[in-house]
Amino acid sequence: MLVWSLVAVVAVAGAVLVWIALKPSGLGAGFVNGNGRVEATEIDVATKLAGRVKNIMVNEGELVKEGQPLAQMEVDVLEAQRDEARAQSRQAVTAVAGAQAQVAARQSDTAAAQAIVDQRESELDAAQRRFARSEGLSKAGAITPQTLDDDRDRVRGAAAAVAAGRAQVVAAQAEIKAAQAQVTGAGSTVAASDATVVRVEADIQDSQLKSPRDGRVQYRIAQSGEVLPSGGKVLNLVDLSDVYMTFFLPETVVGKLTLGSEVRVVLDAAPQYVIPAKISYVASTAQFTPKTVETASERQKLMFRVKAQFSRELLQKHLDVVKTGLPGVAWLKLDSQAKWPPKLELKVPEWH
Repeated sequence: MLVWSLVAVVAVAGAVLVWIALKPSGLGAGFVNGNGRVEATEIDVATKLAGRVKNIMVNEGELVKEGQPLAQMEVDVLEAQRDEARAQSRQAVTAVAGAQAQVAARQSDTAAAQAIVDQRESELDAAQRRFARSEGLSKAGAITPQTLDDDRDRVRGAAAAVAAGRAQVVAAQAEIKAAQAQVTGAGSTVAASDATVVRVEADIQDSQLKSPRDGRVQYRIAQSGEVLPSGGKVLNLVDLSDVYMTFFLPETVVGKLTLGSEVRVVLDAAPQYVIPAKISYVASTAQFTPKTVETASERQKLMFRVKAQFSRELLQKHLDVVKTGLPGVAWLKLDSQAKWPPKLELKVPEWH
């Protein structure tokens, strides 16, 4: 009897195994599914310049808004550089004023030198006319030779005075150009100092690290007081409005997919909900499936990476509950005429 009982148990167990092996799986030939995990775009918030972290204003898991201050770097050195540049700018402005005053002075000197030249030319003209008369009188014997020589010397002296005056005018004009060059140089120094002020102020503003978009703080990579190099990472954010599920499908299926095709996702953590998504990416080349596939035969197949993107509008409504890393199943419809079965009818949680 014991033997027959054992035989009966074995028979029943065999029948159960046969039933499990022959039990239909999935939703039929018109549907296919792939296992995956929910992922999101990650953003590293990093420093522009090397420096010490003064304060981190957010904690891991905290939701942040675009433009919200997240961390502050120490800016004592930058503020000193800005003040130095401002002082240099003021000094350069003073130098510009001084150089402009020099230009005015040199222009005045030039005008005075030109007036002297005009006077000397007038004296030369008078000396030349007197000498001409003296020559006539000397021929007539009306004046002595000494008087003629004196008049000739007066002409020569007046001509020399004119030449000297003209040389002073040229020198004064050269000094004007030199003073104008000083004005230009001082003006360039002002512009350079002002540009330095703007650059340093931009660095000071960049030392307050702000969120580039709405998201959640995933990791605090650095802590207050740490000294970081240029580009040192402080925080890691996830953009909860850019969430997707990545999964793998065999080559026999991928050829039937099109971008924008409807996907319905069921998460392991919330199997009562069916969440809509759309195919946003299909790999152009095949690759081996990841090791999470359990059977050796499946691992040997070449699979294609597929990404299902969740609606941005839907995600924006539920940012406070969106989680990454959750495993789930993505269902796709290969036959466009097929209807989704009742268990895959859309059912989105009404979170608030």
